[in-house]
Amino acid sequence: MAKKCGLIAKFDSPADIMNAARKVREAGFKQWDVVTPFPVHGLDPAMGLKRSLVPRFTIIGGITGITTGMLMIAFTGASDLDLGILSEGYKLIVGGKPFFSPHFAFPVAYELTILFSAFASIIGMFILNKLPMHYHPVLKYDDIAQGTDDKFFLCIEKDDPQFDLEKTRAFIQGLKPTDISELED
Repeated sequence: MAKKCGLIAKFDSPADIMNAARKVREAGFKQWDVVTPFPVHGLDPAMGLKRSLVPRFTIIGGITGITTGMLMIAFTGASDLDLGILSEGYKLIVGGKPFFSPHFAFPVAYELTILFSAFASIIGMFILNKLPMHYHPVLKYDDIAQGTDDKFFLCIEKDDPQFDLEKTRAFIQGLKPTDISELED
């Protein structure tokens, strides 16, 4: 026998899912989500979602990249260390240019900034989205493929503190969905 994981409701329009999301948030549910075939403008505020933390990962990656680039060029151009790689450990003067100048270090630092920012963004997204999550009970719902075409779904999970099967079903019924089903794990 399959374990019940929550309720899923099907809606026909973006306005319906927006109204339903607002009412679910106002009712105080915490463990719920929506599935839409395209981004719906204003749905994040209706769901009560905060701004993503991914940009913070990105800025940390960018600062690390530019710092790494500048330090690398400063070390290779202006250091007088004999690491066994260079025979004498002498600084190398090329074309009368200074040993270190941010103008000459900029291309390397710029590229490392972009590279580190991209990696930090991807890693941050994976961490914050709890990826890879290869399975979710919504994927077992027969009609979920319509969520990639023209239908909108709202799912309230049974792990929500307010979830009670009958009360939640009655609440969702008041949102006027076209269909309500139980999710199975």
